[in-house]
This record gives sequence, structure tokens and C-alpha cells, in this order.
Amino acid sequence: MTPDLTTLARRLRRPRAACRLPGLLVLTDPERLAEPVAVAERLPRGSALVLRHYGAPGREALARSLARVCRRRRRLFLVAGDDALALRVGADGVHWPEGLVRPRRRRRHGWLVTAAAHGPAALRRAARAGADAALLSPVFATASHPLARPLGSLRFAAWVRRASLPVYALGGVTNATVHRLAGNGAAGVAVVGAAGATPQPKDTA
Repeated sequence: MTPDLTTLARRLRRPRAACRLPGLLVLTDPERLAEPVAVAERLPRGSALVLRHYGAPGREALARSLARVCRRRRRLFLVAGDDALALRVGADGVHWPEGLVRPRRRRRHGWLVTAAAHGPAALRRAARAGADAALLSPVFATASHPLARPLGSLRFAAWVRRASLPVYALGGVTNATVHRLAGNGAAGVAVVGAAGATPQPKDTA
């Protein structure tokens, strides 16, 4: 994991309501994260791993491997888009893509639940659905979706202030941009990346 990004994520002036949440979320991606188990072994304290790998062969076996590593290292592990799989592997929670956010979903006591969002309406839906936090994107320009209009730090901060749940910054968050999030109310940062790489997260989660 990139040391500078981890350090800067920890230095965000996070709101009191977000202090119980991890400051850094690392999202897996089958195209740009070749060895998610190795990344799990290097997760810093105060971070969580979110398994995406949607539709990938052997996803459940990978989920079980990641769950074991995260339990051993006392890191949080979330499964994206599949609460049944999260239950089977003993995950610490679930992450919902924006299109799958629904109220009254099955939720295990003590789970951490996050949801993807791309605007104020999605933030409101995530809050109504009982999510603990939302991942708002794209905050900055990202090479994976060059035509997407980034929010920028000012609009991101404005939407965070109006949100009724903690909000993570996702999209174009790198060592060069993360300092622009300081003091804007972010609960933390979400990235896609491996050791030694500067992450270039996708705009959707």
C-alpha cells in the first residue's frame, strides 16, 4: 500500500461521526489489482478491503481467502454486491453499488455497510437504506473514465456537508490529490491500488 496516501488519509480532519470508520478503503479490481491476497497482507492499520471482482471465476474462493487474511490481521473485510456471500465467508460487512442500494436488505448485526453514490440523490438513498457510509465519486479526474466530469474538492465538500451519513472520496484520489480533501468533512478515502502503485480508481464502486 502506498505509504504516503495511507499517512495522508489518516491525517484528514474527519468528523466525529466517522471516527469509528476505517480511514482508508481499498477496493479490489480484477484488471488493475492482480494479487488482492497480497494486498490484504499489507493493509495498514485503520483500513478495510472491499472485494469487488464482480463475476470473476472463483470469486467465493477468493472471498474466503481474503476473509481469512483480514481476520488474522484484524482488518475489516467487505464483500461488494452480495450479502449472501458476505454471510457465508464471515465478512465484516457489505458494499452496495449505487444501482443495488435498497432499504431493508438483510444485514447481520455489527456489519459495516457502505454504498456507492454519484450525487446528492444517491447519498440520500444510501442514508435511507441504512448505510453506515457512502463512497462519492468521481471526486477528481481519473484516467479510467476520462470523459466523466469530476466533482472537484469544493462541490464534494458541499455535498458532504448536506449528507446525513459519512462520505468517502473516490475517483482520482492519489498522493498528488489527497491533500485537497483536508478539512472538507470526508470520512476517509477509497482507492484501487497495490503496493508501489499510485492508484487510479474507477468512478463506479
